[in-house]
Amino acid sequence: MDWATGETMGLKSDIDAALTEVVGHAWKQRDGRTVPETEDIVLRDGAVNLNAVYLYSDMRDSTRLARDFHPTVAAKVVRAFLNCAVRVIRDHDGHIRSFDGDRVMAIYIGERARTRAAISALKIKWAVDNCARPVLADRFPQLAKNNFTLSHGTGIASGDAFLARGGVRDNNDLISIGRAPNVAAKLSDIKNPPYRTYMTEDAYNKMANDGKDSDGKDMWSPEMREVGGEQITVYRSSWGWVIN
Repeated sequence: MDWATGETMGLKSDIDAALTEVVGHAWKQRDGRTVPETEDIVLRDGAVNLNAVYLYSDMRDSTRLARDFHPTVAAKVVRAFLNCAVRVIRDHDGHIRSFDGDRVMAIYIGERARTRAAISALKIKWAVDNCARPVLADRFPQLAKNNFTLSHGTGIASGDAFLARGGVRDNNDLISIGRAPNVAAKLSDIKNPPYRTYMTEDAYNKMANDGKDSDGKDMWSPEMREVGGEQITVYRSSWGWVIN
């Protein structure tokens, strides 16, 4: 025992040995035809190359929610948001692969992947506004008294990604490396009311018209924005897609 740090003396040796293994091995890569589960990829050196559409949906103001409200209330608000997002994503054949507190990540592949992701994002917006908000307002009037309104942002990007497992045995999860997951996550962080949904130009151009237009009106508008230090064209929407 190192009494200055309180750590076992062998921990550094364990970390050094593990890092040598982690960075020294060669990947055993394969091209993916389906979205893998965590167990489908070998922890040590397995990897899957996947062309996919990534969707991140992130609840807003969770820090203030946790600070200003009782944890039992805050937890129900987060659960209300995630409940809406998850049900919509699954209804459009999105594969949920990550939760990070109040954020959910989904992967779409196959036919109409970009269109399904876009419709999912617009339906999440509608569900948050028209399903979750009224229920929360009725159950927790203190939210309105403290000027808290449930909101969120959703980002969508498409492209190649490299999927592997990160962590150690019994404590690991899938990680997605690539421009698409990175950009989608950053787009979900944009705060620019009334726009709550953003997608890359490439994803917009390749999706079907039913994901773009409503009764002849384009639900999306382009803008230039800095994303990850790069100026790119993105498409934004303030629309919601009615759920029946």
